[in-house]
Amino acid sequence: MTPENAPTVSPTQLAREDELVDRVVASFDTADDPRLRDVLQSLTRHLHAFIRDVRLTEDEWNTGIEFLTATGHITDDRRQEFILLSDVLGASMQTVTVNNEARGEATEATVFGPFFVEDSPEVPIGGDIAGGASGQPCWVEGTVRSADGEPLAGARLEVWEADDNGLYDVQYEEERTSARAHLFSDDDGRYAFWALTPTPYPIPHDGPVGSLLAAVGRSPMRASHLHFMVTAPGMRRLVTHIFVRGDELLDSDSVFGVKDSLVMDFVEQPTETPTPDGRDLNGSTWARVGFDIVLAHAD
Repeated sequence: MTPENAPTVSPTQLAREDELVDRVVASFDTADDPRLRDVLQSLTRHLHAFIRDVRLTEDEWNTGIEFLTATGHITDDRRQEFILLSDVLGASMQTVTVNNEARGEATEATVFGPFFVEDSPEVPIGGDIAGGASGQPCWVEGTVRSADGEPLAGARLEVWEADDNGLYDVQYEEERTSARAHLFSDDDGRYAFWALTPTPYPIPHDGPVGSLLAAVGRSPMRASHLHFMVTAPGMRRLVTHIFVRGDELLDSDSVFGVKDSLVMDFVEQPTETPTPDGRDLNGSTWARVGFDIVLAHAD
């Protein structure tokens, strides 16, 4: 609401509203956990400030409640609509930004997304994470090192992505595990694996979040990317993606996850180009990308 069309609120009404905010904030004074108290009191102030700023109507508030109720109803063990909501509002990316302060050359973090799955299969260095998922083969290689330049042996890399239909394995009706795995860096911090060349895809938009995006004319499409989660003893956990340079969606990613430092060259190789590990691709094209990962110290 702009100052020009904001309704005039009388001093008496403002005092009434101020008094309510003070009472609600004070109701959390007795919390034993000081952090819980601070978070809830700040949330209360900001929520009430929003309601007062836009002069929210009761019908609008009820619509919001109905929206959140629908978001809860569609959420299950395979779909997390609240994460999608957080993502499209930029709240996920802002939380990542706040909690991953820039430290030297450390690789930048980005959103986690709703499709990570625990206990992915392990593959050796040079292994294939595709697991039968469709798409162009892509050789991914790089190193993992600390911010002071030391190679990190035994770093665990969790990697996952959508297939060229724009779907993750958990989005299929049948039980399947594909286009996800984990591996460990070697003694020199090197890693390599076969994946799929990332392609753009829409976030699930057949639910409340999709309705929200449609109502404001926003696209549900995500820029092409490959997910990484990298951990090593004494290092800060890194959750990130790499994105495909030249993708037309880089500037309009629906969850605001793109960072310039994470845009990489996925170079398509002619069919006659030998693969790094001698793999026979039966005459199909393939791509390759290099991604060197730098982890910040946990302290």
